[in-house]
Amino acid sequence: MAIPRILVVDDDRELSQMLAQFLARQGFMVCTAATGAEIESHILNQRIDLILLDVMLGEENGIELCRKLRAKETVPIIFVSALSADHQRMTGYEVGADDYITKPFNLDLLLARVRAVLRRGRRSSSLNYRRNTTVFSFNGWKFDGKRDEVYAPNGVQVALSQREKRLLKVLLANPHIALTRDEIIAAMDVTQEGHSISDTSGRALDVLVGRLRSKIEANPKTPELLRTERGVGYVFAVDVSHEDG
Repeated sequence: MAIPRILVVDDDRELSQMLAQFLARQGFMVCTAATGAEIESHILNQRIDLILLDVMLGEENGIELCRKLRAKETVPIIFVSALSADHQRMTGYEVGADDYITKPFNLDLLLARVRAVLRRGRRSSSLNYRRNTTVFSFNGWKFDGKRDEVYAPNGVQVALSQREKRLLKVLLANPHIALTRDEIIAAMDVTQEGHSISDTSGRALDVLVGRLRSKIEANPKTPELLRTERGVGYVFAVDVSHEDG
């Protein structure tokens, strides 16, 4: 399983660095940001598994940033805030936060909450948080995640198995991001009689990728959409647009 990458967002550089160093010692990969533009840059250029987001960011508002992120991103978000009133917490949850921690906080408690959200995210396919309410478009194709329907550029509906649909949803939610086999399987949350689709060699996922390619690629032997990323896993290599379905 890939090491989780956490983005710490706070305009207090000293606190931000302290949190980054603490989380790094716990085995996480950590990056920091202080503005909405920096958040977008990190998300665009690398996989982010969880965001720790301060509510008050100088001239920017963490609540509004979360609302904007939730309109297009699926990454779990934990608010870290000095605002502790119940209505302030509820506002955080209403805009899509997964948890809300008030300052000052115990670092061990923060760590426990981070791990809990990551575990919960893996069980609920965190790489594709709102996959069933989104319409994806790519290379003329359309995937209605709410109806689970896939349409080719010529408008003809293409039949995919449930596993193929789950795989495609994960990939469409993470275009241009190289995903490991473990990350894809965890995000798919696919089980068969209580067991993961993967075997120890990852062969089951490779077979599933082959089947999906046979249905969406012009030439499955030289795929242009779903490419193999040597040494990593797979990457969906074309732009994807999405909107609420």
